[in-house]
Parts: sequence; structure tokens; C-alpha cells
Amino acid sequence: MRPILKSNKLDDVCYEIRGPALQIARQMEEDGHKIIKLNIGNLAVFGFDPPDEIVQDMIRNMHGSAGYTDSKGMFAPRKAIMHYTQEKNIRGVTIDDIYLGNGASELIVMGMQGLLNSGDEVLVPAPDYPLWTAAVSLAGGNPVHYVCDEQAGWLPDIDDMRKKITPNTRAIVVINPNNPTGALYSRDVLLEIVELARQHQLIVYADEIYDKTLYDGEEHTSIASLADDVLFVTLNGLSKNYRSCGYRAGWMVLSGEKRHAKDYIEGLNMLASMRLCANAPGQFAIQTALGGHQSIAHLVAPGGRLARQRDLAHQLLTDIPGVTCVKPKAALYMFPRLDPKIYPIADDQQFICELLSEEKVLLVQGTGFNWKTPDHFRLVFLPNSDDLTDACTRIARFLDGYRRRHAR
Repeated sequence: MRPILKSNKLDDVCYEIRGPALQIARQMEEDGHKIIKLNIGNLAVFGFDPPDEIVQDMIRNMHGSAGYTDSKGMFAPRKAIMHYTQEKNIRGVTIDDIYLGNGASELIVMGMQGLLNSGDEVLVPAPDYPLWTAAVSLAGGNPVHYVCDEQAGWLPDIDDMRKKITPNTRAIVVINPNNPTGALYSRDVLLEIVELARQHQLIVYADEIYDKTLYDGEEHTSIASLADDVLFVTLNGLSKNYRSCGYRAGWMVLSGEKRHAKDYIEGLNMLASMRLCANAPGQFAIQTALGGHQSIAHLVAPGGRLARQRDLAHQLLTDIPGVTCVKPKAALYMFPRLDPKIYPIADDQQFICELLSEEKVLLVQGTGFNWKTPDHFRLVFLPNSDDLTDACTRIARFLDGYRRRHAR
């Protein structure tokens, strides 16, 4: 039989968060091993429940959820999102500028498919949330990674970004708050990015899915609130701030300079219609979530569960010889660095698989986030304190053995 091959459009597409190490972990579980999975920000499995009022509203409206909705989404949740953009000081957003999706992920892919031709370039941060790189590649574009500077708290290197703009560049992706680093960008940094977009007539795609998961009293600035003469595409949803990953309720908002984007918007409308609509039960959750009690505030406040676990994980990891980590200001992750002189890692995917095999802890290697050197990993600090301590103790034990095996 002739082999059936995958499309060559997938040649440069990967998603290591659910990559080969996860397949190994699943086989180990089938063999009876218990794996501590710190590879994905899936809040529900760690006991973070969505607000009860969201659940109840979905239940009450389930009988009205069987039919298709408008291709962009129901009116009421889009109206609630419009009000939310006003709270974030994003000007000029109308109902027609808002698209609901099956999570922000679907809309990321839709945004790239509607924009890119073969050879077009999009500036994507390194490290990044790898769906952005994959979506650009799948749409036929070339992801060009600009560096975020660990020494500067993982802020974007504006000079590096500027150097990588070419006549083929169409857009800049800004992930703020950042996954995987937990960085939060200042207004001044965002204004510099806006100025680059203005000078080169680029679209700014703003991934703001963690905009309420902020620690130490930090505040988030939406980049779309800083200008009206640049086209902004802002993405958000319920998955993280409202612990509702499985509800797949996300949205995309167009703002700023829309007059010259009529053709692109027509393409987005076409793509939205082709998928018919986002799931209706998830749409019913949006208005209640945005207008209800913001329980995320208690989780991230000093003494709140997420804040405690962030502090604990950071302390345990940085106590390990040769491990440093910028303390996250936001989100659910940290991105520690392993000193290459102490941990001479040639293949960080193999390194992660060895850790999994020896200590039954699943992480994601740094190169899975398009970080070039094999000297980082991402850790999710969602397990309760006892389990998180257990996981970090196992990591420390593995690293101690690794140091001894590779001592010069």
C-alpha cells in the first residue's frame, strides 16, 4: 500500500506542550505509574473550579443552546465584551468588531489564515506560546522570532524587533501577560511596540488571556488602548481568568485603524461564517463571567492560592544549584534557566524525557516555546502546595543526579 502522508503544510508546525513527552507519560500511566503533569495550564484538574454562577447560567440556558448562533456570536456576550473593552480603555469598539470563538486558540488560527499569503512574515516573541508560531506556519507565513530579554525581566527587545522588520512583515504578536515567562509589559514598552507598528504599518495581535491573573498589585495595560491609528486584534477568553478551559469560550476584538482593513475584515467574516458559530453553551457563560464577581482577585492576592504557589515554586526552584528564574508577575507559569556550565544539555527534549522516566514529573522543554538554546523549561505552578513541593523535590533530585553524572 502507498503510505498516506500528512500535508506538507504541517512540516514546520509543532505543539510541544502536548508533544512526544506527553505520549511517553500516557504510556507510563497505562503501565501503572502516577505522573505529576506540570506541562499544561489546565486549571480544573488541579481543583480550580469555575465560578458557580457561570456553571448555573450555562445549565439554565442549555435548552436554548441547540441551534446555531450568529456566526460572530450571540448579542449579549458580545455586548458584555464591548463594555469590557471600554473598561480597558480601548476606544471605538462596536458589536460588529467582536468575534466569539471556540477558545482564543481558534481565533488565533482564524486571524492568521485570513491575513497571510505565502512568504508573509509575522514577528512572534521568543519564547512564545507555540500556537502562534504554528498558526503563522500553517497559514503559509514565516514566523520571525524577536527576542525577549531574560536579563530585563523577559521584556521584548525592541531593537531586535526593529532589526527583524522587512518589507514582508505584516504583523507583530504581543503576548502580555506572557506565557511562558509570566512577564508583564510596562506601558512604555508597549508604546515602543505601537510606534514600530505605526512606522511600518503593521497589525498588532495582542494575546491577553491572562490579563487578570496578576500578582503583587500589578496592573495590566491593553496595548490597543494606546493608539487609534494602528489596527489591533485583541484576543481573550474565559479559560484562565475564570478557570473554564473546557468551555472553549474566547473572543477577538478589532480596534484602531479599521478603515484600511475592510478587505481583511471581509475575510474574517467569511472564515467566521464557514465554521458556522462558536459553541453556544460557552457563549452563555461570557456575560455572567465578565459582569459577575471576579474571584480571580482572591486567588492572586497576597496569601491567595495562586500567589502562594507561585512563591513556593519560585523559592524551591531557585534553591537548586545552577537554577535561576525571573519571578513571574502574571499568568500561571515560570521559565527557569539551567546554567549550561552545570547542566550541559545538548537535547532538552531528551532531558525532559529522562526527568519523566526517573522522577515521574512532566515538564515542557524551553525549545518547545521556540527558545533557541536548550537551557530552560516551563513549569506550571497549579498543583496544591504539598504536590508542588513533591514535584520540585523530584526535580531537584533529578538535577542533583544530572550534575553528578556530568561533573567535569
